[in-house]
This record gives sequence, structure tokens and C-alpha cells, in this order.
Amino acid sequence: MTFDRRDYANDTLLHLYRELLKPRLIEEKMLILLRQGKVSKWFSGIGQEAISVGSTLALEADEYILPLHRNLGVFTARQVPLARLFAQWQGKPLGFTRGRDRSFHFGTNEYHIVGMISHLGPQLAVADGIALADVLDEKPRVTLTYSGDGGASEGDFHEALNVAAVWQLPVIFLIENNGYGLSTPSNEQFRFKSFVDKGPAYGMEAVQVDGNNVLDVFDTIHRLAVDLRQNPRPVLVEALTFRMRGHEEASGTKYVPAELLQEWAQKDPVDRYEKWLLAEGILTETARHSVREQFKKEIEEALAEADGAPGPTAHTGRELADVYAPFVPDASLELKINSEKLKAGSPAAEPDSEGDASAGAARATKGLRFIDAISDGLRQSMVRHPELVLMGQDIAEYGGVFKITEGFVAEFGKGRVRNTPLCESAIVGAGLGLSVRGKKSMVEMQFADFVTCGFNQIVNNLAKSHYRWGQAADVVIRMPTGAGTAAGPFHSQSNEAWFTHVPGLKVVYPSNPHDAKGLLCAAFDDPNPVLYFEHKLLYRSLSGPVPEGYYTTPIGEAALVREGSELSIVTYGMGVHWALAACDELNINADILDLRTLLPWDTEAVRRTVAKNGRLLVLHEDTLTGGLGGEIVAWVAEHCFQHLDAPVQRVAGLDTPIPFAPPLEADFLPQQRLKERLMWLQGY
Repeated sequence: MTFDRRDYANDTLLHLYRELLKPRLIEEKMLILLRQGKVSKWFSGIGQEAISVGSTLALEADEYILPLHRNLGVFTARQVPLARLFAQWQGKPLGFTRGRDRSFHFGTNEYHIVGMISHLGPQLAVADGIALADVLDEKPRVTLTYSGDGGASEGDFHEALNVAAVWQLPVIFLIENNGYGLSTPSNEQFRFKSFVDKGPAYGMEAVQVDGNNVLDVFDTIHRLAVDLRQNPRPVLVEALTFRMRGHEEASGTKYVPAELLQEWAQKDPVDRYEKWLLAEGILTETARHSVREQFKKEIEEALAEADGAPGPTAHTGRELADVYAPFVPDASLELKINSEKLKAGSPAAEPDSEGDASAGAARATKGLRFIDAISDGLRQSMVRHPELVLMGQDIAEYGGVFKITEGFVAEFGKGRVRNTPLCESAIVGAGLGLSVRGKKSMVEMQFADFVTCGFNQIVNNLAKSHYRWGQAADVVIRMPTGAGTAAGPFHSQSNEAWFTHVPGLKVVYPSNPHDAKGLLCAAFDDPNPVLYFEHKLLYRSLSGPVPEGYYTTPIGEAALVREGSELSIVTYGMGVHWALAACDELNINADILDLRTLLPWDTEAVRRTVAKNGRLLVLHEDTLTGGLGGEIVAWVAEHCFQHLDAPVQRVAGLDTPIPFAPPLEADFLPQQRLKERLMWLQGY
């Protein structure tokens, strides 16, 4: 290994040395503590430190880095306090996740680091979103994200690189190629010779660097970063290195040939660089000894502070409260937005008796179809939130497959209304990245069925982000859903129950134009991830009065759409209309409660109607087994049993995929079964 000092001053070379040595000494201490049972698990980066340290020092302090398991050098080079790092690994509140996650599964905006989740690949798309925010804000910054050679086999790798290339985002994708994915060697992971072969296929530059040469890593990343700040585009960097210890310590290295370990031991990044500095007279033996003793003292002091810090104390109320980012709607902002001349083309409102035009606008209504109410809410939210970015397949000039965003490009520009490649996971991840930089985003699933391709990002990244490290995921995912259009099993599913089981998400499902607009506006105001389900059959078949001005429908509050005394029907979405029609046809006098929000759902509204009527039917289009109705019925049995005069009934879709042919689809849907169970319940 040779080192080319180029024109770097001695101070720079010595600074690289100190930052390279520090994580090595910390790791050596951690391995001792692991054997003593004072650390529960450790992912060693010994042998790979030059990549983390060299790349981190090459960036500006306000540029985000997204590291992995073995990138301790990122945190130490960013001067994250060691006591907080040690406390993090001990699961203590002094750390960054209050004991809610371990290792490097955390982020810190103070130090511009976004930590990983165990699924590895999703963070690459988050880097895309951070870089997109910088591009939109015209900030000359780069974002750097890591991937291992094994993790690069995931689909998230392809999606993130493809999006970055299409959108020309200033992201450095740094691949740590250490030859193994846990125990699986590279020749069982991929067939190409080098990761640099992948770059041109995505239309991006690709370079290879000796990952054990801290000076080469630093220089390569520094040069690229300087260029990318002025000429935004993604670059793939392959850093060749080797992991000298197991994937994690319990794994060991028995699967690695002894001669391979010996070969790479001769290329140790700390040892070789230190010897070169000594040989060149840049580092003295006295200084070498001094810096080691200084770091060891610093490590011991930080460990003492972490050891002395109190451990976590369980507090159920705090745990529940931290699942969501705090949010209190500000009604005064609604008046402000209504006082402005919106670009939606609505006529100016007449001032009310006190001369407040905004209040008048909030009350003035117009008849809108369900689909137009969604578009209206989306347009007004774009005006209200200049930081809001819309992303989805075909949503720009084409206006989306349902034409909800038609005309938006002319009004708001291509920067904020963005066509995406077919890569749901990457776009959801980019939404989280935009949130990191303080922006809001909407991701349109062309059909709710396609959300499966972005499922991991939603349930493991968006939903857990605030709870884990306090980062709100300010993302709204629009989900065109439901059957009744003979679209078959992949364009008709009601999959809302997949997400009502996931703490950290909010799930809304309007049944009428008024709530369609109001809930959408509320979702954009809320800093938490919201899944917004919109029934396709209602798009152009249902119209109703909608306030012209900006307003919100409260998330978490149900609405009693009809009052009756014989029994109660709890439902949502299309179920509201089925319930109304069935009660009219059968002359049943029933409370019909529209949940509107499915997570968190309005338990008190359900309690009130059950206590009043004593007979309950829960209705939804989703399949019976595993549907939200089961949760509601269980809650009623637990909390309202004393009020019941009859067994609680559930009516739902069949436990089959949704068939294509109209007669089969009609049999799947619950309308006929609804009438049968209503008559039974009425006569019980």
C-alpha cells in the first residue's frame, strides 16, 4: 500500500490519523466490554475504518451521512460525544433512542446523521430524499450513504440508484465491498466483476478506491463532493476493503480462509497509515504514544459517565405518547390561508358580519364530486405548504391515472409535482428524506394494491422514525382503493387493515366529499405519516357540498351520519353508503357511525352508540378475517359488554381474493349479507 500525500498539509494528514485511530481504540475497548457482558452485541468495523473516517471528513458538517453497522468512524469524526454513544449501546436514556433501539440504529439531526434500520437497503432512498430537498432549496450540498456489497443485492439498492440518476440528485453511494454478506462470499451474491460496472447501467459515474487507504478515500470523496455541489448528480464509489471480524461477534470468522485473513491483516488501514506517517517524519513516536494515551483517557472518562448514567425506566404513558410526533391543529392558520387568493379559481368570499373574509370563505360551499374534493384539498395544501412535494407515477403532465393532479405542473412546477419511476419503496423512502430536511411530501400509490412494493419503508421506517430517534416522517400516502369496478384481484383490494396494526402510522378513510378534502388537508398539516384511503368507486359517482376555503376534518374523530334508536352500525368508506341504503330499504332506524379515521379510531364514539342502542353491527369491505372489524368487536366485548342486548355482528368481504367478473365480485362484496344480518339483529 502506498500513500500519495498530494498537496495536503501535515496538519491534515495528522488529523486523518487521529480520527482513524479513535474508532479503532473504541472498538478494542468494546470487545473487552462485550466479553465482560457490559455490551450486549457488537458489529465490528475493524479493518474498515478508513472508509468511514475518510469519507466523513471529506464532507461539510451540514451534509447528511447515512451509515451502517460498521461505520463508527462516521460518529466519531462528526464529534458525537462518546458518553452518549456508549450510553446508546447500553440502552440508556443518555443515548439517542432512550433505550428503544441499539447499536447504530438511530439518527441525530444535530450531527447530520441518519442511522440505519436492520433491513439495510431502505436508507439509500432516504438519502435520495435528503438530496432532493437540497436541490429544491438550491443548496449546494451532497448526501453520502453507505451500502455493503451484500445489501446491494436488495431491490432498494436498484430503486435508489435509479431514482437518483433520473432526478440527478447529488448522492454519493459508497459501497463497502468487503467480500462477504455475513458468511456468503461475493461469488454467491453477484456475478459481475466490480461494482463500478453498475454505474454506467444507471447512467452515473462510478469509481473504485482502495478502502483501506484513508488518504485515497478522503481525497476521492472530497473531489467528488466539490464537483457534485456545483454539478448535481449521483456517483457510485466502490471501496475495496475487508472485515477482519465476524458480521457480529457471535458469528465468528470460521468461514473465512486463514490465508485471506492473513493477506488483509497486512493491509490494516490504521497500522499501515501510522507506519507511513512515522517513516515520512510526519508523526513522531512521542506523538503517537501521546495521542493513544489521550484517546484511552477520553474513552475511560466517557465510559465512566455512561456507566454512571441512570438506566431506562419504563413509563407507559411516555412510550405511547412518543409513538407520534406532537401535533395540535392551529385553527388560526385556516383563517390565514382562506384570506389569501387561492390558485384553485374559487370566487372570492364575501366578508362576514365582522369583516373577516376568511371566515366567510370557510363557510361558503360548492358542490364537488369526491374526486374533485380530493384535488381541491391537494391544491390548497400545496398553497398552504410551500415545502410540500408531490411524487407518484404519471402525476405530472398526465395528471395521474385518475386525473387528480391534472394542471398541477402548470401551477406549481415540475420541482414540486414529480413523476417517479416505478419504484414505490424508493419514493416512500425519499419522502422520509425530505422530512429530514424539513419538507412535507405526498406519495401517490397508483393503486393501493401496489403499496406492497413499499411496505417495508412504511411500517419499519416511516412508522418507527419518531419513536426511535425523534424524527417526524411528514409523509402522506394516497391510496386509491376498493372494489366495485370489476378490476380484479390486483386493483381492488381493501388493504387498510395491514396498516392499522402498525403504531406510528395514522390511517384515514373518508366516505364523502366534505371529509375527503378535510381529512386530506388535516393529513398534510399533521407531521406524522398518514395513509389516506380513497375509494375509487366514489370518485365520480358521489357529489356533495364542500367548503370553498381551506379547512380540516379532525383526524381521530368519528361522525354520526344518521341517528337511530334500534341498533348501531359502525363502518367507514363505502360501507357508509351500503349502510344507508340497507337501512332505507329495510326501514331500520339505526345509528350509522362513520369512523373516518381507522388509526387511531374513535373508541368513545363507538362506546356512546353501543351504550345507547345495545345492538351493534360492524361493517367493512375488507375481508372478514383480520379486518379492522375484529379489533372493534373485541374492544366492544371488553369495554361495553354490559350495554349489549344482542351478539355483536360483523359483515365484511369474503375471505377470498377479489374476483374479476362482476357476478363474482358482487358475491365477494357484503351488501346482501349486510341486509340479512341487519334483519337478524333487528329481530333478535
